[in-house]
This record gives sequence, structure tokens and C-alpha cells, in this order.
Amino acid sequence: MGWAETGTRTLLFMPLFANGDQPQLAFAGGAGTGGGPGRPAVPPPASLGALARQACDDARARIEQRLHAVDIAPDLAQDIGSRRWFRGLGTMMALSLLAVSFWPDMTAVEAATAMPVDAEVRDEFRSQMIMPLALGADSGRHMGATPAVLPLRSAPERPSLELTATLGAGDSFGRMLQRAGVGSGDAAHVIQMVSASVPLTDIEPGTRFDIVLGKRTSPEMPRPLDRVDFRARMDLDLSIARRDGGLTLQRQPIPVDATPLRIRGPVGGSLYRSARAAGAPLKAIQQYLQAIDDHVSLEGGIAATDRYDLIVAFRRSAKGERKVGELLYAGLEGNGQQRLALMRWGKDGQFFEASGVGQRQSATFAPVSGRITSSFGFRRHPILGYMRMHSGIDYAAHYGTPIRAVSDGMVTYAGRHGGHGNFVRLSHGGGLGTGYAHMSQIAVAPGASVRAGQVIGYVGSTGLSTGPHLHFEVYQGGRKLDPLSVRFVSRPQIDGAELAQFKQQLSRLKAVPAGAALRPIAPVAVREAQPTREIDKLAMRESPRRPS
Repeated sequence: MGWAETGTRTLLFMPLFANGDQPQLAFAGGAGTGGGPGRPAVPPPASLGALARQACDDARARIEQRLHAVDIAPDLAQDIGSRRWFRGLGTMMALSLLAVSFWPDMTAVEAATAMPVDAEVRDEFRSQMIMPLALGADSGRHMGATPAVLPLRSAPERPSLELTATLGAGDSFGRMLQRAGVGSGDAAHVIQMVSASVPLTDIEPGTRFDIVLGKRTSPEMPRPLDRVDFRARMDLDLSIARRDGGLTLQRQPIPVDATPLRIRGPVGGSLYRSARAAGAPLKAIQQYLQAIDDHVSLEGGIAATDRYDLIVAFRRSAKGERKVGELLYAGLEGNGQQRLALMRWGKDGQFFEASGVGQRQSATFAPVSGRITSSFGFRRHPILGYMRMHSGIDYAAHYGTPIRAVSDGMVTYAGRHGGHGNFVRLSHGGGLGTGYAHMSQIAVAPGASVRAGQVIGYVGSTGLSTGPHLHFEVYQGGRKLDPLSVRFVSRPQIDGAELAQFKQQLSRLKAVPAGAALRPIAPVAVREAQPTREIDKLAMRESPRRPS
């Protein structure tokens, strides 16, 4: 829309949109505000704003109509893979990049200080602060030395030094003493006295030593050792002190109670949680579960009404130290009856039942110490010279090497056996048997019972053999198997006088009351309190003690 003036007439150009597409011009003229004959009157100025708004609305509607036809934001759940879908995907990615570009920065904003502080002001604050020395106090005004300060030729030493040293893992007793400032002579003397009382290997890493060093005679000499106190063992304190110019050792035994710790209780919803709630050590619970796993199913073989019973090696001293050892006894009760009773026995620490039978052991066991020279299967016989089945495996070993039974069993044959030479055959039950050939000497007789690992003969070269070795066979129901594919199971057993000792020890453990290891023990006699002030110590040294 526009205006044009011609003389006294004013022409008004108004765009008219026919069919909403092509703009057209309409002319309105007149002098002043009126129109001539046959011409429309010029609209009043008040209606110009309405015309402008109408034009903007029409333009916006036209733009919206075109954008709707383009459809730059379609539904991405429809027409997947089409041009329209990819156009919508591009719109989404563009909007996402735009949103990420406006992501706020998370860096810390440093606030302005209420008052600017420079180096001089900071030093002034530092000189007036109050802070403990243990927290790194560095206060006061530090000034350099002036000519008024005279250096000292010598400074007096402290009459004694009290310090604490710790024996580290892999460290030696002597190096620890010298590192603490003890002279080589005093250190050697201390080592000699301590080793005569307690093996140095018994002193555990982490042991603390309270050391007191005296005043030295000259700056070049090390300080003499006045005293050293430490815990040599759980049941022994050692104290080395200087008296009358020499070092003397004093032993202070500590009462120690070795009553085992017994913990009993209902299984409930979880045996592990119940035992932990009762105070059982974690390692003892793990050993308990491993011990009973061979006899009872841990998943469905234990009822909530059953009661667990475990006994752990336990030592405590009168000074409050405690040490928890290995699990000694594992028991399980159900319906008021003993379901299981296992006790640790022997140097290997195996668990045996109350009858003296140990846990099952399943492993691939070599009957002799040697390397395999011939495996199971067809081969050319080294003596006969033709292909034939080799029904076992051969172990090369020196002449006279012991041959051991791979599992518990009974000797069904022991003697000469054709090409096998001296031969022993064992029956292990369930149709399983083993054979041992080419022995130089047989150490068992037919009908004898043998244990796993028991010597039944010695390596030789009897029968069809080219040298000392062991030919080992395995039978299952009369059929020969590959020995390397079989795992043998054995259950060690205690017999004779050892069984009596085992049952006696089991009775002693089962007689221990629950919680007996936590009863109070006799306290250690407290030494006479020593003066803490230096002036009192000097007075005590100088004044002779009066007889009481």
C-alpha cells in the first residue's frame, strides 16, 4: 500500500489479492480526504493499521501453508526410510545440535573477595594466626639474623631421646635398631641377649619397640642405649635396660589362655549369616562350609531347624591381644541328633569323621615319579616288532624307584605274569582295577589292603621290557581304559594307636563349653608408676632408696 500526491489529489495504492495469489493495485483519489465522482473514498488514517495487520496475517498464513506442505517435522514412526522420514530425522538432529550448543558451562565461578588481599596483607594475617604445631603452624614474623645475633660454638644436647621404632616386613632386627640410632656395639649386644631368650624369627613384623637413648660423651659418638621394651611374643615381654654401666635383660611372662572358641546356633534362613551374627570369624565360616560340603549338600541338605557347631583355635593374653587360628571342629545337629562331626587332624590339616575316615580325594595320580614314554593305543612293539594294542601307559623311571597305589584297594594278584614280569593287580571297588607291571620287586601280598600312596613295589625291567620302566593299566568291568582319562577317589583313614589319640582329642574339643574362651583371665601385675617430670627422674636417680 502506498500514497502518491498529484497536485491537490492524493492517490492511494492498495495491494489487492485476488484468489490469494497475484497482487493487484487499486487506486483511490481525491482532494483531501474525499473521493471524486466514480472513485472510492480514501480510507481514514485510523484504518491503515487494520489494513497492515490484515496484510501480515495473510502473509503468515501463506508461509504456514507452504511450510505445512513441506512437512519438515513428520512423525518418525511412519514411513521409515522414505525421503520424508530422512527429512524429519535431519530436523531432529539439527534441533539436538542446537540444544547441545546452548548447554551451560559447569566450571566453577570464582567469586570476588570482599577485600583484595596481596602478599603483604596475607603475611600479616599469617603472623597473627593461631594454629597447633601438629597441624603445620607457621606463625609469627620471620626475621633474618642481624649482626647482633652471635652463632654458638656448641649447643647443649638433650639428656635423652625417647622414640618408637617398628619392625617392618622383610626387615632385620639389627638394621631396625641401627636405623633408630642405636650404636653398632649396643645393637650387637641386644641381638645376642634377645636371640638367647627368643628366636628372632618369632618376632612378628609390625612389632613396636620403645627405645630410650642416653646422652653421648662426644658429638662423634652414637648415643648409648638406655632402655628398649617390646613384645617378643604374645606371652612374653622383654625389657633391656642399662644398669651399672651394662645392659641387662628382663623377661616378663604374660598369662595366655588357649581355650578354643566354640560357637553354636540355629541355621535359620542362612547358615552363613547366622554364624556371622553369632561372631564367628569369616575365615572359620568358609572353612566350615568347605569341610561339610563333602558330606552334606549346602543347597538342600541343611534345614533351618538344624544347628551348626564350630570350634576355632583361639588365643588371648591378659593384656587384651587375641589371635584366631584355624577351624578345629565342624559339627551339624538335626532333630536333636548328631548329623556330622568332623575334626582337623594330621600335618596336612585334613578333616576326618568321628570314625576316623577322611574326606574323599579325587585326582589324577601318577603311580611313580617319572615321565610318560608311551601312551595308550596302537603302537609298534619294541621287542616283537609288529603293531599291537598298548593297553596302558609307560613311565620311564630309575631302577628301584618306589611304585605307589593310585587309590585305596585290595591286592588281587601279586607275582609273575607272563610278559608283564613281576605284576601287581589291585581292585578298587565298583569294577575298577589297576595293574602295575615289570617290577623289580613286589612289596605286597595277595589279599592285602592298601592305601592311596602306599608303596606296592619297585621299578624294574622284568618280562618283555627294554629297560627299567613301569607299565600301568586301568580296568573297568574287564575292559581296559586309558589311565589318563580316569580320576581315582580315595578316603584316608586313621587306624591303630593314632585313632585312639584322634578320638581322645575329639572328646576334649566337644567338651569345650560355648563361649568359654571369652571368660576373663588373670590380669597382669601393673608395674610401679614412673615419674614423668625430668626433675623427678633426676631426684630418683640421685637419692638412694631407703630400706623399708
